[in-house]
Amino acid sequence: MGKPFTVNINRYDPYKTYRFLVYFGNSTAPVAAVSKVTGLKRSSDVIDYKEGGNAIILKGLGRTKYDPITLERGITQDLDFAKWANYAQVLDQGVPSTSLANLRQEVRIDLLNEAGQPVWRFKIHRAWVSEYQALPDLDAGANAIAIEHIKIENEGWEQDTTLTEPKEI
Repeated sequence: MGKPFTVNINRYDPYKTYRFLVYFGNSTAPVAAVSKVTGLKRSSDVIDYKEGGNAIILKGLGRTKYDPITLERGITQDLDFAKWANYAQVLDQGVPSTSLANLRQEVRIDLLNEAGQPVWRFKIHRAWVSEYQALPDLDAGANAIAIEHIKIENEGWEQDTTLTEPKEI
């Protein structure tokens, strides 16, 4: 067991974007080889309204939308992307399936510090795969890694504020 986490008030450097882990559902093992996650973004509609006797247009908070998140990785023998994407396709050997029980999952993204310890954690709620690229364009003359990606829709995300950076020694 590691040392307990406490806030490091002396940290001035930002965290690196290349140190992160992604988890699907309740798994304690990260998804293999994820190399890119698009940013978490939300926006809210603005509702303009007037009140009687007031010449100023007031602004109210409308509905909040959460943008889709894309995960990319080099193709490996790990089938986590394909399994989850196949729940949305609902085909079973070419015939539509009725099982959508595993369509929506919770997703967790951990941002790590230089020591490989999680310091920021985000929970993405009720996510499901809306797009899956199983195989990129293949080119025998190219010098590239085969990349697969999924685009996940979600119904919101939040930061887990119980996680803070460990104190430096």
